Amino acid sequence: MIRETPVMTSDILDELTGATLFFKCEHLQDTGSFKLRGASHAVSQLPADCPGVATHSSGNHGAALARAASLRGFAADIVVPEGAVASKVDNIRRHGGTIHYCEPTQAGREAALAALVETGLTPVPPYDDDHIIAGQGTVGLELLEQVPNLDVIVAPVGGGGLVSGIALAALTCEHHRPQVIAVEPAGADDVMRSLAAGRRVDDHRPDTIADGLRALVGERNLALIRQHVEAVLPVSEAQIISAMGNIWQHLKQVAEPSGAVALAGVLAHAERFRNQRVGIVISGGNLDVAERLAGL
Repeated sequence: MIRETPVMTSDILDELTGATLFFKCEHLQDTGSFKLRGASHAVSQLPADCPGVATHSSGNHGAALARAASLRGFAADIVVPEGAVASKVDNIRRHGGTIHYCEPTQAGREAALAALVETGLTPVPPYDDDHIIAGQGTVGLELLEQVPNLDVIVAPVGGGGLVSGIALAALTCEHHRPQVIAVEPAGADDVMRSLAAGRRVDDHRPDTIADGLRALVGERNLALIRQHVEAVLPVSEAQIISAMGNIWQHLKQVAEPSGAVALAGVLAHAERFRNQRVGIVISGGNLDVAERLAGL
C-alpha cells in the first residue's frame, strides 16, 4: 500500500539556493500525501474487531485514514473544519470516509471528535501518537537510503508528526547524521512560540494558505522537536506561493501550499544551506486545481 516515492533534483534550484537539493516526492504517495504512512501503521495495530475509526483532519490525514481503514474493512468517520479545501474533502469521500463538519478551531475539532469516540469509534490522532510518528518517520528512513550523506533534511511542521518522525529516523545514522530543520508559516508559528515559551502555547489562531499546517503542535511532537530538531524557520505567505511556483516550473510537479513550505524555507534562508546536500520533503499535492484555474 505504501509507495517508495521518488527523489527529484533540479540544477536550476541548486543554482538558486547554492546547495545541492534532493526533493522527496511524498505528494506522489497514494492519497496524495505522506499521511498514508502514519495512518496505515496506526491502523495495522488495531484488532480485527475494531468498530471503526475516527479522527479530525484538514484533509490529508482524513483521506489517508479512510484509505487505510477501508483496506482492513473498517468504517472511518472524519471531522473536518468548515471551509476545508473542497478537493481534500472529496478525497476523503473518495476513499470511503464519512464527513462531519466542525467549527474551524482546534477546540471545535477536538469536541467533534470526542463526540464520535463516545459512540464507540476508535480515535486515530492525526499527529500526536507514537504509531503515527513512527509511520511518518519512514519518509526519513527511505530518503536516507535513497540519498546517502545528506547534511540536512528540511520538512514542514504543523502538528509535528512528520518532522518529529524524520528526526527520530535521522538518529539511526551511525555516520554523517543529518541535521533536521522544520519550516512553518509565520501565520501559524505555534511551534516557534511554544519552544520560546518552554511549553505548548494554547493561543493558536492560524492565518495561512498552508491549510495542512494550521493544527496546533502535539505534545509528543513538541518534545521530540525540542530534543532532536536543529531549528524551526519561518516563511511568509508570499514565500510559500513562490515555492509552489518553483516546484511547478522546475520540477513540473504540483505541490499544495503545505507541500511547498520546506522549499520556501530553504529559499528564504539560503545562506543557512549553502554548499550542503539538502533533502527537502514535498509533503503533499492535494491542491484544488479547479478552484485555482477558475481564478485565472
